[in-house]
Amino acid sequence: MGNHLAEMAPTASFLPHFQALHVVVIGLDSAGKTSLLYRLKFKEFVQSVPTKGFNTEKIRVPLGGSRGITFQVWDVGGQEKLRPLWRSYTRRTDGLVFVVDAAEAERLEEAKVELHRISRASDNQGVPVLVLANKQDQPGALSAAEVEKRLAVRELAATTLTHVQSCSAVDGVGLQLGLERLYEMILKRKKAARASKKRR
Repeated sequence: MGNHLAEMAPTASFLPHFQALHVVVIGLDSAGKTSLLYRLKFKEFVQSVPTKGFNTEKIRVPLGGSRGITFQVWDVGGQEKLRPLWRSYTRRTDGLVFVVDAAEAERLEEAKVELHRISRASDNQGVPVLVLANKQDQPGALSAAEVEKRLAVRELAATTLTHVQSCSAVDGVGLQLGLERLYEMILKRKKAARASKKRR
């Protein structure tokens, strides 16, 4: 588990794709990224402290009747001073998970800026993006549709597959569905890349 210094950013050789899908969880500070990670890992709510560097966990997610898929998940701190490091972790990733606090509407504009900045970085163009509208258990939390609108998710690059999923780290609602959609988007992108190579 967690809070190592952010000097060990993953590289292509660090995690062969046949072992697990590499996914990076980012978002503003206090959005609930680490709580979501531990909800997936331990199937219970874990109160966490602000992440100073990163946490990483291998998580197996059941999909349909299959044995499931393994995600190697990197949860990177969201404090402003750590955000320039995000690109070190997202380089060559299979998917991006951007977490927002849906009950904190006043920070969604800041979240929008960061989401668009990281998804448009040269290394991340075309990488599928799952937006998790977290903290749906709190009163006044915005719906997935409203979060999608405020983050201008549809304005991301035309080649970027996206999905916005409402969820809660407290009870786990929405997480399984969100990861299933992320897996579908990753597969779709990989198939398109293989088809493109064959045409050359």
